[in-house]
Amino acid sequence: MLNRSVAPPFTRSIDFELIQPRTQVLANGLKMFIVSGGSQEVVRVEILMRAGRWFEKTSGAAYFAANLLSKGTSAKSSYEIAQYFDQYGAHFEVSAGLDVVSLSLYTLTKNLAPTLALVREVLEDSTYPEKELTQLKSIYIQNLKVNQEKTSFQAGKLIRRNLFGESHPYGKELEEKEVEALTREQLIQHMQAFGKDLVVFASGRVNEAAEQTIRETLSSLALSPVAPKTIEPIHALPSHQYQKKEGSMQSSIRMGRKSIGRAHTDYAPVLLINHILGGYFGSRLMKNIREDKGLSYGIYSSLQTLQQDNYMVIGADVNNENLEMTFAEIRKELGRLYTDPVGAEELEMARNHFIGSLQSEITTPFAHAEKIKNIYLHGLPADYYQTLIHKLDALTAEQLMHTAKQYFEEDSFFEVAVG
Repeated sequence: MLNRSVAPPFTRSIDFELIQPRTQVLANGLKMFIVSGGSQEVVRVEILMRAGRWFEKTSGAAYFAANLLSKGTSAKSSYEIAQYFDQYGAHFEVSAGLDVVSLSLYTLTKNLAPTLALVREVLEDSTYPEKELTQLKSIYIQNLKVNQEKTSFQAGKLIRRNLFGESHPYGKELEEKEVEALTREQLIQHMQAFGKDLVVFASGRVNEAAEQTIRETLSSLALSPVAPKTIEPIHALPSHQYQKKEGSMQSSIRMGRKSIGRAHTDYAPVLLINHILGGYFGSRLMKNIREDKGLSYGIYSSLQTLQQDNYMVIGADVNNENLEMTFAEIRKELGRLYTDPVGAEELEMARNHFIGSLQSEITTPFAHAEKIKNIYLHGLPADYYQTLIHKLDALTAEQLMHTAKQYFEEDSFFEVAVG
């Protein structure tokens, strides 16, 4: 009989085995990755288009065009489209990101043909109804007004503006006047210009019949590649900004700097140093700021890897009287990264936690597809994640100190506070 009073033995593994995708190029040139696995008869078909904020000619066009795609076609209303997906127990969602727009269909394998046909109809024949646009604008503006009252929203906005510039796609936020000025014609123009550069990721129980359905449904879509776009980055010196908000008892703080991407040779040590600093509950920032000094309920440090640039951000909410003390303690922890070697126990704990967390992210074929999508979007080798884990496993305290001096010096961070 199992003795539940005894913990199971610890097993350490550095394996990271992704499902090997099958790659196809359809008759129209559309590239498709098939990640077949799982025991449930469910399929996800995700269509990515290079139509995110990065490519906008009109602010807000990517978000509103994407979110209006399923709000009406020549033959169906928004209600009829939603009802059709519901009828088959399917779920359809659209997400407009900084770089790409994602259309994801989740459906039973047996219902793939009719539901994917509707996705194609939405792609080719969306009418962007004026009534739906007006309603979406109203919802967006109301949410924006609520967010404008949150110090965390304002601080995030301010740090990105410092890092990228207020006119940069990664550095600006959509303003109310820009939302109000958007027209249906601008949304149509955005999708006509950028909505035909596509790639497909099919995952789940993609059997031979499902694969054939995808080919037949999508192989005659009209495609048009989008030309690369470059934007000159700003080169501002790090600064400290405080933005006062009347009546606020707390301040949201953010510290940020530009960082490196997944393909960089230093990415593995930067990733592990960030984890040690503030990437999990046992991190140095959590122990210092939350547990030892009680300055905040939580504090984090994260790396944001985008297609065109990358940055690191540290964030927390603190009482106003503890603002400068919190900044000072964060700077102290940054300094420790490159002046004192990480102890063996702390290094192993952080390393094992990070590797284990990464391994736990691939429990479904959909999760495998997410990793494969990252490999594709960032131009990485097929064995990227396994190689990354091997690099993480081999890092020494001395290597981390050397890397921290280059990427974590406290004087290289912008500092903002709103409250």
